Amino acid sequence: MQWFVAPEYWLSRLVFQRALAVVYLVAFLGAAVQFRALIGERGMLPVPRFVERVAFRHAPSVFHWHYSDRFYAAWAWTGCAVSVALIAGLDSQLPLWGGMLLWLVPWAMYLSIVNVGQTWYSFGWESLLLEAGFLAVFLGNDEVAPPVVVLFLLRWVLFRVEFGAGLIKMRGDACWRELTCLYYHHETQPMPGPLSWFFHHLSKPFHRAEVAANHVTQLIVPVLLFTPQPIATAAASLMILTQLWLVLSGNFSWLNWITIVLALSAVEFPTTAPHVAGTPLWYEVVVLAVATGLVALSYRPVRNLFSRRQVMNRSFDPLHLVNTYGAFGSISRVRYEVVVEGTADGLPREDAEWREYEFKGKPGDPRHWPRQFAPYHLRLDWLMWFAALSPAYAGDWFAGLVERLLENDRDTLRLLRRSPFPADAPPRYVRARLFRYRYTTWRELRETGACWHRTYVRDFLPPTRLETAAERRARY
Repeated sequence: MQWFVAPEYWLSRLVFQRALAVVYLVAFLGAAVQFRALIGERGMLPVPRFVERVAFRHAPSVFHWHYSDRFYAAWAWTGCAVSVALIAGLDSQLPLWGGMLLWLVPWAMYLSIVNVGQTWYSFGWESLLLEAGFLAVFLGNDEVAPPVVVLFLLRWVLFRVEFGAGLIKMRGDACWRELTCLYYHHETQPMPGPLSWFFHHLSKPFHRAEVAANHVTQLIVPVLLFTPQPIATAAASLMILTQLWLVLSGNFSWLNWITIVLALSAVEFPTTAPHVAGTPLWYEVVVLAVATGLVALSYRPVRNLFSRRQVMNRSFDPLHLVNTYGAFGSISRVRYEVVVEGTADGLPREDAEWREYEFKGKPGDPRHWPRQFAPYHLRLDWLMWFAALSPAYAGDWFAGLVERLLENDRDTLRLLRRSPFPADAPPRYVRARLFRYRYTTWRELRETGACWHRTYVRDFLPPTRLETAAERRARY
């Protein structure tokens, strides 16, 4: 069937697949490095406890059948190895069916991780990687030209990402409609980047223009993805430029990068496609059957998309095949941060020597300038931002964090930038306090060298010793 393939997208497929494999590598690397403290056997939210209370059909994962920290580590590092093989183009060296199976491996492996990741893996970009990764299975390799229906479904994912984000903004916080949200966003976003301070200090008219341009890119441009070339390429290119702007202004894990990867699949690169044989009948049948199933599964995400009660980042099936997306429906006007401190003193008085734990990405020391971590995802740092918004977000894991700090747990301390206590001398007490943070002005930056100014608000957690932390954790 000549209509089934689009040879002119041969290079687009190649770029998309190799870039997607890089995102897979980043995801598996983060899982391998961070899991012990977060979801390991002695983690804050252990996988064995989760699989005891959640059935396999609700969260399909290999870890329902067996879990140990060693097995999980081998699983995640194997995912890294498969991702490297895909980056190197091993799928193109295999028969068509072999390449498809190879692409199915990282999808199934990462699905197993996400489905037991609990709060730590509750972000929209996890489902987005899985949805894009599942479609990559059916794009084929050098034996066949890219199937039109799969290219269409990739644009359908990109449309839902951008259009869903645009709708949630227009239905949410009034500052999006008033074009004023960026007066606050760069200062209050979950994890600022090294340039966020400068973005915040741009003029208000410029911020208003940014918001207006964002509305155009998310509410109008996505429709153009389904128009003929070169309009579709222009629309995808505009989305890529917008995402790169977001990359410069903050740390959003791989959300921006996976969106760029999806947009690349819609770009028609000027190249001569190699001659390939006709597509096998079995391949056409499989692709069309999968496409039909995915279109059917799109019903609930579409209904949510056009609902007045639109929700963000929701998976409607346990395999994360078709999801709904969206971000920043509301914007915080004030930034709060939870500052965690410990003391070796025998009594946790206010005049004790309290030493602050420093996190890798979240603001802490006002003189510590933010660093660029994205596309790598610092899961603990992100959840600390949510904890500052409301203690309810930290109810199931914060006591576990405190307990591990009181033990000087090696795996937990590896998630931090610096611990103020020697490995053989853990603190006697740990406390947490809530501070209001704001960016310094240009003058304050010159005089103090600090990019943040912070003001104490209230206690978040009173001084806690190890026995108290363990008792608190036992209640969850």
